[in-house]
Amino acid sequence: MTRRTGGLRFQPSGGARSAPLQVGRKQVLSIERLAHDGRGIAFVDGRTWFVSGALAGERVEARVLGARNRIVDAHAERILAAGPLRRAAPCAHAGRCGGCTLQALPHAEQLALKQRTLAEQLARFAGLAPEEWAPPLVGPEFGYRRRARIAVRWDATSGRLEVGFRAAASQAIVAIDDCPVLVRPLQPILRALPALLHGLARPRALGHVELFHGNTSAILVRHTAPLADADLQRLRVFCREHAAQLWLQGRDEPRADAPEAPLDYRLEPWGLELHYRPGDFVQVNAVVNEAMVVQALEWLAPRPEERVLDLFSGLGNFALPLAQRSREVVAVEGVAPMVERGRENATRNGLNNLHFWQADLSKPLAGASWAAAGFAAVLCDPPRDGALEAVRQVGSLGAGRVLYVSCNPATLARDAAELAGQGYRLRRAGILDMFPQTAHVEAMALFEREPAAG
Repeated sequence: MTRRTGGLRFQPSGGARSAPLQVGRKQVLSIERLAHDGRGIAFVDGRTWFVSGALAGERVEARVLGARNRIVDAHAERILAAGPLRRAAPCAHAGRCGGCTLQALPHAEQLALKQRTLAEQLARFAGLAPEEWAPPLVGPEFGYRRRARIAVRWDATSGRLEVGFRAAASQAIVAIDDCPVLVRPLQPILRALPALLHGLARPRALGHVELFHGNTSAILVRHTAPLADADLQRLRVFCREHAAQLWLQGRDEPRADAPEAPLDYRLEPWGLELHYRPGDFVQVNAVVNEAMVVQALEWLAPRPEERVLDLFSGLGNFALPLAQRSREVVAVEGVAPMVERGRENATRNGLNNLHFWQADLSKPLAGASWAAAGFAAVLCDPPRDGALEAVRQVGSLGAGRVLYVSCNPATLARDAAELAGQGYRLRRAGILDMFPQTAHVEAMALFEREPAAG
């Protein structure tokens, strides 16, 4: 990168800088392979092009979205010669909506890409490969998403309300009348929602709308100004017609229009029911989530006499089932409202051996009262930033087994290297296909350490 210091310009090594590429320029490219994020990779005049909407083996005309040094971000405008793997996109909005970037790739190839990504990241950043690769954990290819955020924007120029999903490579909003990845109960709500919102008296008061489905459906309306009484009544009628709860959010936290109505989902194999609120983290794919919890319990194999630690525990998605198999579970979460709802879920499900604590897990855990007695096993389900500070201290807790659930293979690999340095071996790993039709990779890894000699 060029740096400016005192008016002088420093050039990177390797010769003169190439002439800049203008945004919007068109270029014909031959795509050699796919990047980890699902974009096609091409090489022209010493530059590496990352092209959304392109597959390996294709010849495309791409439009430049941005360029820095020798890296170019681009979008495939036309497919001049389709590759052998390209299929007809199942969604009519593919290529315009920015949500499902891998629809043109068969599902088996999507899984292969995610598997390669995980393996390459573990090898590159940690120098590791698992002793055993688990088969991908999969669910339905479509109809899986139980949460969706609908973009809403008032266009002052046209004097109309735009409703839909964000476009690919743009801030534009694509009007959506059907979304194949949504669960069935939310699809009729999505189809009818634009007409409802267009008919409101004060559409400029709308921020965005979120859809949820668990044991029932729910609609959250984010508003930037008070809603007119007539508009609120229209929203209530709409929700009654679609058997959905209405939630509202102004400047404060989301609130239910009918406060007595719970919003929840079930973990059926364990007879558990978890209450949540809009804004809480809930896995979008119910089928894969349930299978993920089953696999986590099988791999971690908690025993009735053991004390288990669940880090980044959220509402208790893992902690509640773990508590049914362990002597005691300590669940630690950084977000105070989630800790409170976790405690409520434990009480509601009659689990008195499950204890929730709030702690900043980006900071050292030393001195925490809940950690003093140590743990036989640890489950860790961090956000994309990973859990480096937490895993640095896992060995000192006495845990012989660590199960790491990841939504970012790069930070999983980084943290795996830390665990390996503490004497843990990567016993097993595999991908979780939580987001079919996208390049998003979730993974599970089991680490084991031999007990110290007595």
